[in-house]
Amino acid sequence: MDILEQTTSDPEEFYASLKEKLDATHDFPEDYLFKFIITNDQSKITEIYKVFDGIKTTISNRDSKNGKYTSMNVNAFVLDADQVISIYQKVAKIEGVMML
Repeated sequence: MDILEQTTSDPEEFYASLKEKLDATHDFPEDYLFKFIITNDQSKITEIYKVFDGIKTTISNRDSKNGKYTSMNVNAFVLDADQVISIYQKVAKIEGVMML
């Protein structure tokens, strides 16, 4: 099962479940891979960069074949599951971003 697969419509319950899964499957602090797909819009890419400001990251972007979308892989050093969830919550506020 995908760790981000949302099985409930209640965001608080979803994030509580995600925290449990993250704590069970990861040994924090560690590098954590975030994956996003966004419309090929530089302002949205910049917004995602801002979410990771101050965090040690390695970021790679790749445009789709037709150039309409950009996939973004962000390998970030995170301290705990709460930091992972905080990042997902901030990115979720950016319109047009699909989190994988």
